[in-house]
Amino acid sequence: MNNQDWQTRTRLLVGDQGLKKLSESHVLVAGLGGVGAYAAEQLARAGVGKLTLVDDDTVHNSNRNRQLPALISTLGLPKTEVVAARLRDINPDIELVLVNAYIKDQLLIDLVEQPYDYVIDAIDTLAPKVYLLFFAHKYGHKVISSMGAGGKFDPAMIQVVDISETQQCRLAYYIRKKLHKLGVWNGITAVYSTEVVSKSSVKAESGEMNKRSTVGTISYMPAMFGMYCASVVLRSLLAEN
Repeated sequence: MNNQDWQTRTRLLVGDQGLKKLSESHVLVAGLGGVGAYAAEQLARAGVGKLTLVDDDTVHNSNRNRQLPALISTLGLPKTEVVAARLRDINPDIELVLVNAYIKDQLLIDLVEQPYDYVIDAIDTLAPKVYLLFFAHKYGHKVISSMGAGGKFDPAMIQVVDISETQQCRLAYYIRKKLHKLGVWNGITAVYSTEVVSKSSVKAESGEMNKRSTVGTISYMPAMFGMYCASVVLRSLLAEN
């Protein structure tokens, strides 16, 4: 097998300089669930040379309807390791930094202090999501953040805007409020949908740490959000070439 031929189609589109730029880029992907794993794979397939992958969770049976790493054969395994094995099977030369931990406090600061060409926020828990966005913004990183894909059906309603312009998204509303208290009003790009979530698709939760509700999710919507995130990152990196 000639490993050098796998990027032929990408080279035709972006050229040798584009491939060189991507191979020299480093992207942080925080959260490897329904959105983040798809985003990470698109970056790897495009030839991004280094990824830092962050997730403290393992694969659960309920993930199989929408998450890339979720298979019967991977149940119980750390998502970072499952995704890493898949990305290395795509590009054996990719450099991966795996952070299998809940990012908070000094660990979060240490992580965000590193140099990145872009940060993808695909975290689905409010507190670490807000603080990642706050510190990434503080340290001057380019950031794309995924809002809620749950309860959405129509991919044509997905938009990419500054977080200050988001609407009809409950997660974005809470994130904006908390960021405002931290002095951040704009400067973070968001992928979100204006589609209204049906109340029947939301189930209240009790006794769950960091989780007040579960929202029904169709297979393709988190993947679409992840693809949009990857698209924003790749087009931005190539525009700098």
